[in-house]
Amino acid sequence: MQNTVEAKETALEDLVEQAKMGDREVLEEIVRRIQDKVYGLAIRMLFIPADAEDAAQEILVKVITHLGTFKGESRFETWVYSIASNHLLTTRKCRAERWELSFEKSRQAIEEGILEKGGDALIEAEQNLIVEETKLSCVHFLFLCLSRELRLAVILSEVFGVKADEGAKILGVSKDSFRKRLSRGKKQLLGFLSGQCGLVDARNPCNCRTLAAYHLKRKHIIPGKLLFVTHPRRKPGGAADDLLQELNQLARAAMLIRGQPEYSAPRVFVESMKNLINSGRFRLLGD
Repeated sequence: MQNTVEAKETALEDLVEQAKMGDREVLEEIVRRIQDKVYGLAIRMLFIPADAEDAAQEILVKVITHLGTFKGESRFETWVYSIASNHLLTTRKCRAERWELSFEKSRQAIEEGILEKGGDALIEAEQNLIVEETKLSCVHFLFLCLSRELRLAVILSEVFGVKADEGAKILGVSKDSFRKRLSRGKKQLLGFLSGQCGLVDARNPCNCRTLAAYHLKRKHIIPGKLLFVTHPRRKPGGAADDLLQELNQLARAAMLIRGQPEYSAPRVFVESMKNLINSGRFRLLGD
């Protein structure tokens, strides 16, 4: 068994080969390396952290139990994204999708928030925290306005930096098809942000503070149950407005999407995966 330092210096693909040859102790290190990205993809697709946690665990079980089918024809992370994407595209409608959000409904919320501007006083006591929650949750909400196929293409490309050739492999489509999905998704998402978001253009109608008051009043945001601003992160994010100053309008909209934090899988999730690995309840394909 390699020690922790040696394991961290070992390529993922090499760890997979060790696992396939019967070294089950490296499974924990494999999971540790990929769990944040799997969870990060799931939370952006499903919005609600508890739903993302369940989906990520299901995806990681699929990864672990199908290691024997990994042939090394692509990067291991590409293969993992492929399993995760297929799961997230075919899973039943999540709770957030049942809200049936749309860009039109988002525009209406902005208009209603402006009309109720006096509601700003509602957030005086916890202003900074609630406003930051609004900033972080806003892009998550807007992802839900896209179809699953477009949402996944945009998230893979704009959040995780996946290029067209790798994105095509992940989704099992042609490079041209992936680019078309990405183009359609970005056109809808960036078009909305460019015309509505005050962080993108100060002349736009949407103000984070006003929108925060609107969502707080309707209990879309509950101060004691914030989803994103208190969520564990691998590194800070959310200060997108500082990055937007010197960019043109469309680039600012793209930066707002890319400026989100890199979420860490919850600790209870990490422990549950560790227990699953040690339980002996599954076997690797090819054993």
